[in-house]
Amino acid sequence: MYKPLPDSVTIKQSGINGLGLFANQAINQATNLGVSHIKMDDTIIRTPLGGFINHSNTPNCAKVELHANGQEPFRKKWNLVTLKDIKKGEELTLRYSFYNV
Repeated sequence: MYKPLPDSVTIKQSGINGLGLFANQAINQATNLGVSHIKMDDTIIRTPLGGFINHSNTPNCAKVELHANGQEPFRKKWNLVTLKDIKKGEELTLRYSFYNV
């Protein structure tokens, strides 16, 4: 069964902008939350993780590019990984690098 978000994350109203991703339980540092962005040719596709995470100049998450053997050169994937321990109720944030803020 497809699950667009990990069990530890939910979407709620954000104080930063619109909707955001929030921890519904404590999440440890260096936790890989899943695929946030996919690039095919010149198009970047956001998954729900990438589409609902808000920008911060002091983020608690980072995009980490995946490297897989045999991956086609025109495709790239990034996973969302926590940079620190996240408390229950805390908004997950990312420093935008694909988009202008």
